[in-house]
Amino acid sequence: MKEGRIVMASLAVRPKQFPWFDYSKYSFSLGITAGDGVYLSGHTASTHDSETGRMMIRGGMTEQARTAYAKVGAILEGADLSYGDVMRVVEYVQPEGIERYGEAAAVRMEVFGDHLPTVNTVPVKALLRPDALIEIEITAAARQPASQSSGGVVFLPTVEAVDGNGEIIGPGDIVAQTEAIFAAAEMTLSALGLGFDRVVKTLDYFTPPALENYRQTGPVRKAFLGPVYPCAAGIGMPRLLHPEALIQYDFIASRDEPVAVNPGWRRYDKLTYSPGVRAGKLLFLSGQGSVNPETHSVEHDGDVVAQAEYTYQNIFKVIEAAGGGTENLVKTIEYITPAALKRYREVGGLRSKLLAKPYPAATGLICEQLLRPEMQIEVDPFAVLD
Repeated sequence: MKEGRIVMASLAVRPKQFPWFDYSKYSFSLGITAGDGVYLSGHTASTHDSETGRMMIRGGMTEQARTAYAKVGAILEGADLSYGDVMRVVEYVQPEGIERYGEAAAVRMEVFGDHLPTVNTVPVKALLRPDALIEIEITAAARQPASQSSGGVVFLPTVEAVDGNGEIIGPGDIVAQTEAIFAAAEMTLSALGLGFDRVVKTLDYFTPPALENYRQTGPVRKAFLGPVYPCAAGIGMPRLLHPEALIQYDFIASRDEPVAVNPGWRRYDKLTYSPGVRAGKLLFLSGQGSVNPETHSVEHDGDVVAQAEYTYQNIFKVIEAAGGGTENLVKTIEYITPAALKRYREVGGLRSKLLAKPYPAATGLICEQLLRPEMQIEVDPFAVLD
């Protein structure tokens, strides 16, 4: 064992009954118990069809949402939890599904009843299962003082640049929309007794027209965030929740004091985000791609497998800088571009080689684009130190 390394015993959640497919064949866990939390992989309505020997998805939005939530329920039960222990729901919805998203919201209300977890809605270009309309990712914990916080973590619902009538603020202006988003988030944080100094992670989703002026949102972030800049990820999607939106945000904050984690990469000195932020036992990390932290160039142009390997090595360096190791990685979200699809299955084999068992929970999504056009994959990781 490396001297000074923090070892954390994460456990894979193994439901007593999971009739949809044989999850033991994959390089991810259905869910991981680590510290006080349970972190689930993204789940669609995919079911193994014994007649064809293939994974199938049946039904429209309502049926698919019910199947996905049934899977979630089985996994939670395997962790001795229930829907009432869910803190955060992330619903990834493909373009056709956005028009029918109200059906998924109705199913969610059936499932949770009076319990109101935080909901983040992320429109995507596509899901890995082509017939899937929705994929659902869950964070849960048995000990939670409020519906959206546990162990010091606070999840904010998706923040949009809309007014009280649901109209977009600053049409066509990404800076005005970003300012409106941060102003709205500031009010929500204040109501919870928090400020931007306790924000540990931001995730922004932007549309292709926003990319030209995306860098101009940096001064907005600088004006609101700090003194410890949070981790961040920025992902391009074909559309967002509001049809006129150029950008939308998800924020994660902590009641524990944030501490920046950096392996020594100077490129972050001029950025408004940190490679990693530790808050208590939780280690939040920025989205990582195959960007060389010294030269700033993208390595392995055109090769998603080599890019993925380089990306995971960078992730491990951040975790090691916090005193952990590969065994502390409990969840990943892999955003891939359409160009990566042809070889993306090979990334599963790479995960089996690089990642410690039990494999982290994982979600794979198809985005419109990443911030660097040469990048075919960006990984959004999360670790727990104990």
